[in-house]
Amino acid sequence: MTSGVDEGVRSGERGEGSPRLGSAFAKLWGSSTASALGSGLTTIATPLLVASRTSDPLIVASASAVAWLPWLLFALPGGVLVDRVDRRRLMVTLDWARFAAMGVLSLTLLTGHPSIAVLYTVLFLINTGEVVFRSAAQSLVQTVVPRPLLERANGWLTGGATLMQGVLSGPLAGLLFAVTAGLPFLVNTGTYAASALLIALVAGSFRPDVGTPDDSHGSTPGDSDSGTPGAARRSVRTDMIEGFRWLMRQRLLRTMAVLIGLLNVTLTAAVAVLVLLAKERLHLGSVGYGLLFSCMAVGGIVGSAIGDRLVAWCTATWTIRIGLLIEAGMHLALAVSHSAWFLGFMLFAFGVHGVLWGIVANSLRQRMTPPELMGRVSSSNLFVAAGGNCVGALLGGGLASRFGVAAPYWVGFVVAVGVVAATWHVFDRESVAAAYATDPAQESAAA
Repeated sequence: MTSGVDEGVRSGERGEGSPRLGSAFAKLWGSSTASALGSGLTTIATPLLVASRTSDPLIVASASAVAWLPWLLFALPGGVLVDRVDRRRLMVTLDWARFAAMGVLSLTLLTGHPSIAVLYTVLFLINTGEVVFRSAAQSLVQTVVPRPLLERANGWLTGGATLMQGVLSGPLAGLLFAVTAGLPFLVNTGTYAASALLIALVAGSFRPDVGTPDDSHGSTPGDSDSGTPGAARRSVRTDMIEGFRWLMRQRLLRTMAVLIGLLNVTLTAAVAVLVLLAKERLHLGSVGYGLLFSCMAVGGIVGSAIGDRLVAWCTATWTIRIGLLIEAGMHLALAVSHSAWFLGFMLFAFGVHGVLWGIVANSLRQRMTPPELMGRVSSSNLFVAAGGNCVGALLGGGLASRFGVAAPYWVGFVVAVGVVAATWHVFDRESVAAAYATDPAQESAAA
């Protein structure tokens, strides 16, 4: 791969002073943070817009299903695209395309012609771009950040996204929505433009090597071509299978992917009807509903600020295990509590857990995955996670419609307890330590 790593990153690798993430990462962080603000505004404003027109839980939850469906449909082919083209240019193109789509929605709402059909269409389009953009961004981190600083980089990325998407966008979306329904979506349009401009400033070429990885990295038997000409003859299906098969052969990464897919079913089910829980049981308005997300985001900020040090102190093994217990506790609290303050605290704890989990999971995947497979492995992981999100969005609405608004949270608690019991032994110290010591780039070079 022709690296776009700049002098800031090189100096960090040479050890000149304290290690630095570099200016290329700073631009990537700025893009991610700007985009997260806009995405957070839309995430909060969308259920408010739908709930202002209907109280049917299934229709309200359908917005989440529409938003997550592209992740299920396009994650795997999107990963193939990420591993074939310049990742930076792809991200810029996707941001401008989403700028155009969100602009159409904003104008529709601001001119007084709201349409649920237009809303759902735009949600589908922008999330189609997001699934490919996310895979490309995760692959770019592996390129612009020195290997010893991956935990720190992932902490900064998660912290910036959490600050914008949670702490700021929650109450801000409620306030903007109270002014006019289209305003949160208009701001999101601007954030896509800012993200595109920042990514465009990252210097260098980020087109991955397209040669076929060797068998030790899980290549498909019979696909022995190497170099660009050979790769050009490879089908999209073959490349998708190769990335997915490699992920499924890694015990830790496979378990984490399947686990997050299951937990996303219950988490998305919970979030899909949270607006109804806030309205009917907690008696909160639009600003109060947004503040619930802010509680989770503040926890995420705390987790990201000390994440790399906390993971090093308590080990990745116990970071994962304790996080699973917190997840079960959050669902139980949502099922039984009528206190907005207590639920705010539990969402805060969940926010800390979510960031720490993301730091460990992303860093492990970036450490263990060969660079030429990074796009496809990231997208395979997103595919599994998105499957859980799509099912969860519809499940939340269906359960709440039939059994009451607390039903999705009871189901989430039972599933979380089962996950803890089934996977506790997988994340032992020896297995996780061996995974952290893996260097696929060196192994590939040696082979």
